[in-house]
Amino acid sequence: MRITSHESRVTPSTFSIAAADLDTGEFGVAVASKFLAVGAVVPWAQAGAGAIATQAWANLSYGPRGLALLAEGHPAEDVLHRLVESDGDREHRQVGVVDRRGQAAAWTGNQCFHWAGHRFGTGYTCQGNILASDAVVRAMAGDFEVSSGPLPERLVRALDAGQAQGGDSRGQQSAALYVAKEKGSYGGHLDRYVDLRVDDHSTPTVELHKLLELHRLYFGTTPTGALTRAAGNVAREIQQLLHGLGYYSGEISGMYDAATKDAFRRFCSIENFEERWREDDLVDRQIIAFMRKRLNNG
Repeated sequence: MRITSHESRVTPSTFSIAAADLDTGEFGVAVASKFLAVGAVVPWAQAGAGAIATQAWANLSYGPRGLALLAEGHPAEDVLHRLVESDGDREHRQVGVVDRRGQAAAWTGNQCFHWAGHRFGTGYTCQGNILASDAVVRAMAGDFEVSSGPLPERLVRALDAGQAQGGDSRGQQSAALYVAKEKGSYGGHLDRYVDLRVDDHSTPTVELHKLLELHRLYFGTTPTGALTRAAGNVAREIQQLLHGLGYYSGEISGMYDAATKDAFRRFCSIENFEERWREDDLVDRQIIAFMRKRLNNG
């Protein structure tokens, strides 16, 4: 069957990485390109299923169709075969697949523009087309293989490695990061754990780092070591900061009383720190640091 839909004619020539962290149950894709809003096209991921990057003369149906097959338990190689087998334009396609077991597979059609190719290993696949050279994909794969830490940060660092080798030979315009995790979304109702896009920027991967840092600040969970008890000098500083920011007008007593706690709760709600708010008398040091910065910057 020859695919002739409008979606199949989108051409995000780009470099990407699709990967899994089986320890945390996270699946994600990071991508960068000289293409407007590449995050609307390339990255697809689903908790408990896997991740897919579809690019070159991109067939967007590879995303939902592939995830459905991965969710049924099909291995990456089988999913890849099913996607490209019936596609009459497969030689123009490029796609990377990672399944729920961390197995990876990739396809680069022989009519993708030079340089085009892929490299995959356990838990990841890197692919790209119209790249400066094959060094872009090799650098991404090498960086991911030796990196550690949370999957979102590892994915963005892999983009950095690719960009350092020249990235998309046409230049830079957009980048995106999409990571799925069971109940990973704001409020825990969806698997949309990290969904960040830089749609049009001269240095999109740099901006993507900034967005990920902000995402961690607002939506990250607070490590036990980052908590401090709201008492004495800590409570006094919270009151002073809240007063300076216009949330508290009571006595600067150093007591984390009901009025102080209510003012602090309102601040956290308005500034989108609901995920870090606690009902007990422990508070997140990062919120206090944010308050200091906000007050000092006016």
